[in-house]
Amino acid sequence: MNTRVYLAVLAASCFSAFPTAAQEVTGAPGSPSATSTIDGQSLPAAPPAFGGTINLDAKDSKSWWSPTVVPSKGAPNVLLIITDDAGYGVAGTFGGVIPTPTLDQIAANGLRYTQFHSTALCSPTRAALITGRNHHSVGFGVIAEQATGFPGYDSILGPDNATIGNILKNHGYATSWFGKNHNTPTYNYSTSGPFDQWPSGMGFDYFYGFMGGETNQWTPWLFRDHSQIFPWKDQPGYNLTTAMADEAIDYLRHTNAATPEKPFFLYYAPGATHAPHHPTKEWIDKFKGKFDGGWNAMRDEIFANQKRLGVIPESAQLTQWPDDLPKWDTLNPDEKKMFARQAEVYAAYVAYADNEIGRVIDEVRNQGKLDNTLIIYIEGDNGTSAEGSTVGTAFDLAAIQGINMPVAEQLKFYDAWGSDTTTPHMSVAWSWAFDTPFKWTKQIASHFGGTRQGIAMSWPGHITDKGGIRSQFHHVIDIVPTILEAAGIEAPQTVNGIAQKPIEGVSMTYTWAKGAKDVPSARETQYFEMFGNRAIYHDGWIASTTPAAGPWLLGLGKLPNVLNGYNWELYDLTKDFSQFDDVAAKEPAKLKEMQDLFLVEAAKYQVFPLDNSVATRFGGTPSTTAGRDTFVYTGELSGLPPSAAPSLLSRSYTITAEVEVPEGGGEGVINTLGGRFGGYGLYLLKGKPVFSYNLLGLERFRWESPDALTPGKHSVVFDFTYEGPGFAKGGTGVLSVDGAEVAKQAIPHTIPFLATIDEPFDVGIDTRSPVDDKDYQVPFRFTGTLDKLTVKVGPPQI
Repeated sequence: MNTRVYLAVLAASCFSAFPTAAQEVTGAPGSPSATSTIDGQSLPAAPPAFGGTINLDAKDSKSWWSPTVVPSKGAPNVLLIITDDAGYGVAGTFGGVIPTPTLDQIAANGLRYTQFHSTALCSPTRAALITGRNHHSVGFGVIAEQATGFPGYDSILGPDNATIGNILKNHGYATSWFGKNHNTPTYNYSTSGPFDQWPSGMGFDYFYGFMGGETNQWTPWLFRDHSQIFPWKDQPGYNLTTAMADEAIDYLRHTNAATPEKPFFLYYAPGATHAPHHPTKEWIDKFKGKFDGGWNAMRDEIFANQKRLGVIPESAQLTQWPDDLPKWDTLNPDEKKMFARQAEVYAAYVAYADNEIGRVIDEVRNQGKLDNTLIIYIEGDNGTSAEGSTVGTAFDLAAIQGINMPVAEQLKFYDAWGSDTTTPHMSVAWSWAFDTPFKWTKQIASHFGGTRQGIAMSWPGHITDKGGIRSQFHHVIDIVPTILEAAGIEAPQTVNGIAQKPIEGVSMTYTWAKGAKDVPSARETQYFEMFGNRAIYHDGWIASTTPAAGPWLLGLGKLPNVLNGYNWELYDLTKDFSQFDDVAAKEPAKLKEMQDLFLVEAAKYQVFPLDNSVATRFGGTPSTTAGRDTFVYTGELSGLPPSAAPSLLSRSYTITAEVEVPEGGGEGVINTLGGRFGGYGLYLLKGKPVFSYNLLGLERFRWESPDALTPGKHSVVFDFTYEGPGFAKGGTGVLSVDGAEVAKQAIPHTIPFLATIDEPFDVGIDTRSPVDDKDYQVPFRFTGTLDKLTVKVGPPQI
């Protein structure tokens, strides 16, 4: 039988119980309790014509209510879960050594998929996940912070790419988003908006989570809808991983109490296991000593587990260990001790997050809704992260800017690793091993170490092959059409009057029946691209470029010509599951065919122009501060996002504070950006002006007046002369009071690209963590009067 015919027959036989698109009406038309489905071709649906009668007197008139829009009968609740920075070999469900009993449970009640793929990076995968379109098609060829002014890379989803939230909301679902939002342009983070690309603008009626790629789980940059909130201030031991589950459970209870028949779509995206790795001590202690055998032994163990579980074929081969990463037996005792600790904390974070996800699922079960809830649990939005450098780090913002932290320095934080005094990440070698059996890591779109994700789905009564394994080739863009088919909803042609781009994914529901194990994949072709590394899959083959450098090198070395300087590899996936055996030399005609196909797909989905730069892309987006060189603030201000604040990186600047000190002296923060893990602070300490510059937690430079300010008005100035051009250069800072120099110091280097991700610009107060714990603790509100703060910046010297 023809493959496509077979798929059609299978779909018709297995899913006749799915909701249909035919209109369903309940209740007496015009009554307050009337409901109706909609065809959904245009969203929102046009209001129906008034069906009552209107005369001069209400007694002679007949009222009529528009029916409430509802999904089709039997449409499921949907719980869509995606974790962060976890490759194929992380979860125990897919052979990893870290227990993930919640993911196990979903797999046991449904299906595991062994050839499911991400885009290799955070924002892009998430954009594809919620739109059902390729990441370049919706402007997310890279993360939002690295956006460039091309359609495939501008980090703007656009009104022609309605999300699954938009669609389900307009069909009567309660829609909510918990956790990470990495799909809002960074220059739209402030309270001045616009909010069209915040979760609320993307169809999610409720948002509780953080903005950007990561946040500190102990003191997160947290939002409820559009407002910053600070729940951790009054809750000792607060951790967002638990708090997020608490919030989701509370939300489910409230929606169930108010509208028990209304289906929900809950998008659950914890920060785990992106750095910083912040599990609780309770979870860290569970993994003490579990990784003392090292990454090579762990890799062998994972590979054996994977074969035992059947999540890789018996014929699969373990790819070679790279020459530029050390083998465990070559390390000294200090290195082994520190590296094992890194993995213990990472593993604790994985297990901790899985446990909290389980609590949310338990709430669905307790409400009696589990049987009609489609649960999709994706372990990781890309391969395991290699952004912690080859040695790991106690402070992740240093590592992602190319600043390595020696093991001897890391050991000073051994006991505090994962606590609120660190933002840790692990060695690349662990990341590589956690992507077993594949090569490479996060950011590498050409190889499955960057793109292969473990995923499980369950929906009792519909996914009937409980505990089954599926090997069809699929991609994250296939989730939206899967949800839509399950809910009996067609993708809209227009949303808010704007024609929509076609959904580019294909539904995975054809894999759900017991007889679907060996059905050919409905996805025949899929391109991959990230930072110039690229691949093309077609009908069991994949052609992949050889990465020119590891992602931990940040693209700062010499890179080949992005168009024609890359070597290509070729793999026959029907025989070679892990991209072990490169047959490019044996199959030149096939390779050429695949290369040509990549060009076709890349042109179709806005992949051009190719760009293999990485770190140097930061800072090129539009900005609310563009064109301004002087910033003036009066009174207390807290929570201004870094993207809306003056940037002091790679330039000269002057900060001038006009203050009035009260009788008895004053103290407190005058101005700060960032905190414990990078940034600066200008403050009075026991009356003495201090300027502290925190180089990403690794080093601090300090200017302090020898004398306290007397009561009355004063002008405190910090002037810094940058010694550019280039990133991270040094300079000379001068602290002055009332025109007289009180401290002067030259420093050898400054922060390269990012002072902070999740700590704001504050005036007169500090709201998250201190720039120097030895000097003060937050909020350290200024006790005098701040008449005016002026920040004047020079041109960038890069």
